[in-house]
Amino acid sequence: MDSSQQPAVELKPWSDEGGLDLLLALNTPELTEHLGGPETPEKVVDRHRRYLRLDGRGQMFRITLDGEVAGSIGYWETTWQGEEVWETGWGVLPAFQGRGLAAKAARLVVPEARAAGRHAFLHAFPATGHGASNAVCRRAGFTLVGEATIEYPKGNWHACNDWRLALGADLSL
Repeated sequence: MDSSQQPAVELKPWSDEGGLDLLLALNTPELTEHLGGPETPEKVVDRHRRYLRLDGRGQMFRITLDGEVAGSIGYWETTWQGEEVWETGWGVLPAFQGRGLAAKAARLVVPEARAAGRHAFLHAFPATGHGASNAVCRRAGFTLVGEATIEYPKGNWHACNDWRLALGADLSL
């Protein structure tokens, strides 16, 4: 590759082809440390099925770097402080970390959420102690609203930062 060319980062819609394998690869103690730890294999299969059935309530993607699967990102509906919003989250495989890939993918998911309409804001809720994910939010253009406490997974309350990005006009009318 010519040194002036940037690696091609793309978002590929979630599918049965490789989706479950990617979720299993992302389900390690190191990669889920700020998410309450690894899920059981059954819960990973359930998550994969939910990703396939978002039906207008969001979209999950595989992040690819020069065609190689490097992680996942998406957006989905959630209720935050009494308002329906889009939420986003991501995971990058260890071999691809440290290259700014999550921030690039987050910038790519913004127009996807905007095009889907429905909600005026896209939020991310990284753990307050997760420096890398908070940096992704900053680099992707999100604004830090403040600290909050969220429940994820169910029964596991933890401190997070509420990052928000305006998607355009108020679409909730």
